[in-house]
Amino acid sequence: SSFVAGISSETIIRPNKTTEEEVLNIIRELNDNSNVDGILIQLPLPNHMNERKVCNAIAPHKDVDGFHVVNVGRFCLDMNALMPCTPLGIMELLRRTGIETFGKNAVVCGRSKNVGMPMAMLLHAGDATVTICHRHTPAQQLVEYTKMADILVVATGIPHLITADMVKEGVAVIDVGISRIKDSVTGKSKLVGDVDFDRVVEKASYITPVPGGVGPMTVAMLMQNTYKAACSTIRYETGTIPEYQTWDDESENVAFVI
Repeated sequence: SSFVAGISSETIIRPNKTTEEEVLNIIRELNDNSNVDGILIQLPLPNHMNERKVCNAIAPHKDVDGFHVVNVGRFCLDMNALMPCTPLGIMELLRRTGIETFGKNAVVCGRSKNVGMPMAMLLHAGDATVTICHRHTPAQQLVEYTKMADILVVATGIPHLITADMVKEGVAVIDVGISRIKDSVTGKSKLVGDVDFDRVVEKASYITPVPGGVGPMTVAMLMQNTYKAACSTIRYETGTIPEYQTWDDESENVAFVI
């Protein structure tokens, strides 16, 4: 994907036993390398590493995953920032499909810092009424909430959590989850999402498949973030802007609109 987009990429692979300090040193070198516009860390990290510390070691203007605390904070404060690619891709998917968020009931199942929470904030920015469900949401309440949803985004990592009796006719379903389970018929393993696709598809007006739905949009937004990061790096190094800023359009990627 990066090659097609005209982006050169390099994968740096290190064994699980690599120390946190070694990883931080690699990131520092990449931060100082003017030929590098974007950096991302493949998560999850080994247990002996502090994920937040490692992600925050990346220079904010090269943080194409949008996980750095500076980017998260700027996003929450309605300031331009590089944002997590999956929520960004979902919003682009909704926009290009013509699914309106204004005045709609949107339910997000899952509250991870990289998908669920930024997803809820973006839907809120699109003037949807947003409900967040999570592992401590009572089962009966979960059903009540999902049945109200005009837009349902599911990112829990629980295979087939959402069944047909949990959604209303005409709902738009975005399935972020991906799990490998054993096929009861063939006995082979297969990839499935958090939504029972074969049955929910009969009620949904729109639904994303797994695999091949949200994943390609995430990659597309990673390419977009890398382009924006490259623009930011040029400005940062030439001193053409007084402060950290990634692009000019102040209307994009804000969390709250008053």
